[in-house]
Amino acid sequence: MNEMSWPKTSFSRRGFMTGIAGMTFAIAAGQGRFGNAASEAPDAAGTAFNPWVSIAANGRISIIAPATEMGQGSLTALPLILAEELDADWSKVVVVPAPPIDKIYGNPGFGGVMHTASSAAVTGFFTVLRTFGAQVRAVLLDSVAKQWGVPLTELSTEPSVVVHAKSGRRIGYGEIVAFAEILAVAPEIKPEALKKTSDFRLIGHDVMRIELPTKVNGSAKYAIDVQVPRMIYGAVLRSPVEGGAPDKVDDSGAKAIDGVIDIVRLPYGVGVLAQTPWAAFDAKSTLEHGVTWQRGGKAWGFDSDKGLDAFAADARDLSKATTVDWFKQGDAEAALAKATTVIAAEYRCHYAYHAQMEPLNAVASVSAAGDSAEVWCGTQYPTAALAAAARALNVPAENIKLNYTLLGGGFGRRGDYDQEFVVDAVLMAKRAQRPVKVMWTREDDVHNGHFRPITAHYLRAGLDASGKLVAYHQRVVGDRVLPFEDPPRFHGNHDRDYLLMNGVELASYDIANQYGGQIPRDTGVRTCPLRGIGFTANKFVVEAFLDEVALKRGIDPMQLRLELLKNTPRGQNVVRRVAKMADWSRKRDNTALGIAFIDYSNTLMAAVAEVSVSHSTGQIKVQNFWCAADCGIPVQPDNVVAQFEGGIVYGLGLALTEEISIRDGAVQQNNFYDYRVMRMNDVPEIHVELIPTDDHPTGVGQMPVPLVAPAVNNAVARLTGVRLRESPMTPERVKKAIG
Repeated sequence: MNEMSWPKTSFSRRGFMTGIAGMTFAIAAGQGRFGNAASEAPDAAGTAFNPWVSIAANGRISIIAPATEMGQGSLTALPLILAEELDADWSKVVVVPAPPIDKIYGNPGFGGVMHTASSAAVTGFFTVLRTFGAQVRAVLLDSVAKQWGVPLTELSTEPSVVVHAKSGRRIGYGEIVAFAEILAVAPEIKPEALKKTSDFRLIGHDVMRIELPTKVNGSAKYAIDVQVPRMIYGAVLRSPVEGGAPDKVDDSGAKAIDGVIDIVRLPYGVGVLAQTPWAAFDAKSTLEHGVTWQRGGKAWGFDSDKGLDAFAADARDLSKATTVDWFKQGDAEAALAKATTVIAAEYRCHYAYHAQMEPLNAVASVSAAGDSAEVWCGTQYPTAALAAAARALNVPAENIKLNYTLLGGGFGRRGDYDQEFVVDAVLMAKRAQRPVKVMWTREDDVHNGHFRPITAHYLRAGLDASGKLVAYHQRVVGDRVLPFEDPPRFHGNHDRDYLLMNGVELASYDIANQYGGQIPRDTGVRTCPLRGIGFTANKFVVEAFLDEVALKRGIDPMQLRLELLKNTPRGQNVVRRVAKMADWSRKRDNTALGIAFIDYSNTLMAAVAEVSVSHSTGQIKVQNFWCAADCGIPVQPDNVVAQFEGGIVYGLGLALTEEISIRDGAVQQNNFYDYRVMRMNDVPEIHVELIPTDDHPTGVGQMPVPLVAPAVNNAVARLTGVRLRESPMTPERVKKAIG
């Protein structure tokens, strides 16, 4: 069966599971509480055994998926984890995306909220979902033992069947529903009662991703595909600079366009309502010449190149103290003062855009009284989307019905607190008094993107007389992310901007004295986590700088990493594996190899890039890219490899070509012709090997992205003798560096 059943009913708590008979047990994820789930589980066919599983008389098993599907496979992997412990026949499973209820479906590994980000879905839900599945299986077994009058210990299960081997009796899960005794309190499942990895039938064994056939045949439903009766179209002209608001609006030209229904003045821009999307887009373009803007916010006048110059000056000015001690181990300053040799370097990273294939969009329908609404959207953060719609209308969240769909790419862009594309649709629909689909064009998406921040880094390393690395000190001056992207999460995290600073710490490396400090800046430019978050900049810097240390010592860069990983056998393992994959010691003609290692939230990875460089054009060509990874138990191995391959391609774009520049607060790029993502002929041969273990699974979706830039940078330095100190490593920067 393996189908999807997208919720079609209201997600207000009072509407869940009306008509479901009997008491059920519920577990609030991450909290361990139990209670009556009859009013809280989502609508799914059959009898609800808990808020996660319903079983119908025909054997159909509905399993709730609590994470958004945006191409990473969570819609399959998470239900499959539960199905493993339930011992469910996967062909009889139907997946139902969870309604936005943080207290039940929130990720315990992400602060208990329904936020699909940071590659935290599988690792956060793994044990919890296994426990839920085991609890339902225990209820089924106990019910059959009582019905047949046999000892519980004599029963076992096969896929969706309870078996009594002594008598040869067998009964399907669907048949058990008729007499199952579903308790108000879930049975206790001790960790040792869960399956051994050697007994897994589903976990670690590839199955077809359930949404993939619909993507192949074109029936997959994204928010941009949604059509509802009486729907019209909307487009919004936003201020070119964050914080601006419309001042004078001449809409005469826009109103003259055939199909335009209304022009709507919004607090942050000017909207167009039209019969067709093309009329809306044309009118919005016409408005660009008829609207002047009030200059609010910090970003007016900001220039990203000059800003980076200022950031770099602050980073290397040691008289300016860092204001946030991000990571501290030992006493790096004292160790530097005693070091025999001190190596210093500067690096810079520029703004980057998410470049997700589906631009932002949403559909909304608002009641005539303006006191309730229904919304269709693709979002990484369903509860934030619901809350944003409620704030826009100034109504309780219970008055919003949210239908969330597949996402045509997220990478962090659809995960912010404000969910402005949802607000667009709600405000426009309220004005129109009919359903409105608001769509951003690619140009809208680029001009109004939320970007990976700019950062400048000043690093120092101290070596003792034997050449041992005894001190590591990094100062980061960066445009902050979390205060803009999600203020409640920022304050809940003790005002620490981990989205900017993650990756500065070198937890796996044997360096006794380490320090990573932040000098935060708030330019007013829209910032946001981007696939790999702070790691994409920070690990580019760290791993390139370590190569400089290796060269200064006169040792092989791979050997340096093996030395630094002497207390991390898993790290040494991936480094040795990737070196073997790439045949590291073999001499190349006209190409060179570069290595990088990253421990990203306990996903340990090493990569080797093989590159060539054109001295005439400055273009870096990556010929081969090898990656070895230890991410614990790979729930779906082929899908994990696919995620790594996709992450490597994404990382290549960030490393080589993708850059947003800001002039007078406004984005200069427009579309993929001047924000250049990877083309097919840019992509190297990619070789990925997983090192499976019995360890708890760790993240995979964004983990390989930060590996790419340092591996490429180190290969270029090895080939040319020149160190590139800015990301992206564009042809212009390469030509300037190598002369």
